[in-house]
Amino acid sequence: MRDISPMTLLRRGAFWAIFLCCLGSNAYAADKKIKIGFAMDTLKEERWQRDRDMFVAKAKELGAEVLVQASNGNASMQISQAENLLTQNVDILVVVPSNAVTAATIVDKAHKAGKKVLSYDRLIKNSDVDMYISFDNVEVGRIQARYLVSRAPKGNYVLIGGSPTDNNAKMFRDGQMEVLKPFIDKGDIKIVTDQWAKDWQSSEALKHTENALTRSNNNIQAVVASNDGTAGGVIAALAQQKLAGKVFVSGQDADLAGCQRVAEGTQSMTVYKPIKLIAERAAQLAVDMAANKLPDSGSLRMVNNGKKDVPSLLLKPIEVDKSNIDATVIKDGFHSKSNVYKNVR
Repeated sequence: MRDISPMTLLRRGAFWAIFLCCLGSNAYAADKKIKIGFAMDTLKEERWQRDRDMFVAKAKELGAEVLVQASNGNASMQISQAENLLTQNVDILVVVPSNAVTAATIVDKAHKAGKKVLSYDRLIKNSDVDMYISFDNVEVGRIQARYLVSRAPKGNYVLIGGSPTDNNAKMFRDGQMEVLKPFIDKGDIKIVTDQWAKDWQSSEALKHTENALTRSNNNIQAVVASNDGTAGGVIAALAQQKLAGKVFVSGQDADLAGCQRVAEGTQSMTVYKPIKLIAERAAQLAVDMAANKLPDSGSLRMVNNGKKDVPSLLLKPIEVDKSNIDATVIKDGFHSKSNVYKNVR
């Protein structure tokens, strides 16, 4: 048997002591319950209540706890709420920004506290945000515009954008204009009104549509409404002039009221973004990021936020109208058939 020097034994002992210490530390980390801070813009809309519920349910299934705060469109309040979540020692922040620009402050504060930030559905601009998950929002805009021009390739159009502080609203508009511009340049389509709806308010969309109808003497062929909420305001204005169902109107989110209008024939289409898909993928991402795991880079795309190219997981949106509403939102259980067709006689 070979003699082992005291120094060698000491070194080996130190190695095993460090190894066992690290093993114990890793075992503790594995057992530690991950705490996620979910800073949301609003819970006033049906869509966001669904996001919250599905995100929380999936996180719980993964063994994580979620603390939810909603600022109801108040960007300053959202920053304060994010600070509060950080003081509660969350492991990661998931943020649906109230204001895409000012939310950069949240990212700075989180990073100073050693926490990562996942930008949910809306991209946080001009920041060092760690990751972004959303649907392909430019494609949403393309889908809306393609649907309308395939049915009204000529005539007067009204553009109703979303909140000017929401980066998604601008991405929808980019996609819309990518499709509309060739028709506008040829003179086939004329934009009568191009407005943005503050805070995505349907009352703003109603007002802008009323003004457009007055300006054009009711000669409108299509309205590019950027979501179902604004589409509701548009259709209310059209109904006052007995034009509901006679003017093509887009939408997005497949909320219940929007789907009911599609079934009734007053709203031409909506864009379905399966919330279960984004909420559950985001919950898994948040848990993985908190544990310093990253998804396969092959599934990611880079989206520039004005400061950096942000690793992004972009999901595919789905065009929905009368022809496929049963096979999409109803088949998925997103809405029941009885609710969607409630007002159809």
